[in-house]
Amino acid sequence: MASKNHSVLCQQLGYVFTQPHLLQRALTHRSFAPDHNERLEFLGDSILGCVIAKHLYSEFPQLSEGELSRLRSNLVREETLVTLAQNINLGSYLLLGEGERKSGGASRPSILADGMEALFGAVFLDADFAAAEKVVLHLYVPYLAKVDVQSLGKDAKTVLQEYLQAKRLPLPLYSVLTIQGEAHAQSFHVECDIQSLKITARGEGNSRRNAEQQAALAAYQKISGKQSSKT
Repeated sequence: MASKNHSVLCQQLGYVFTQPHLLQRALTHRSFAPDHNERLEFLGDSILGCVIAKHLYSEFPQLSEGELSRLRSNLVREETLVTLAQNINLGSYLLLGEGERKSGGASRPSILADGMEALFGAVFLDADFAAAEKVVLHLYVPYLAKVDVQSLGKDAKTVLQEYLQAKRLPLPLYSVLTIQGEAHAQSFHVECDIQSLKITARGEGNSRRNAEQQAALAAYQKISGKQSSKT
């Protein structure tokens, strides 16, 4: 059985280890001990990709190969893994060297994402692929239920454009309001104007493209807010 200290973590994973040393290794960062989790991370990365691909293929028969690839890429990326890691408070279980711990390693995105993948690899070695698949889906299915699968992985400008096109509305107008700072460290301020909906929103970024993305995101959030207030 797993260590009593890990009982809550195992409950959140939906899996109890029969070989506790595998769980211990999955939680061990290279700064803490030579027997760390990097090889398990390598294994877990492949398992995660396969499980997610299989799930998307089965659950979304209407999506094209390109759309499935986009979804898979978004679901296995660092940001998504970090969200899942935070949901199970993974950082509090990680074994880190003193320097890494003091510098905030327990909340560092790369370390959290690596830890999640290492856990998947550890479950696979402790049992089999079916067990690892069950743990991955145990964490991912609730996450998928809360997000818009159609827009997942798309940038904000694309999501906003597709929304307006579906409503047969004119596309937004983007204009640069100001450019501040030196040439090597400029800050762009952009406005997104959706005249048909009487919505304007602003964004800031280190490039015009990034600023436009932020403005588009803010505009789409305003649209979503209006829709929520009507329901």
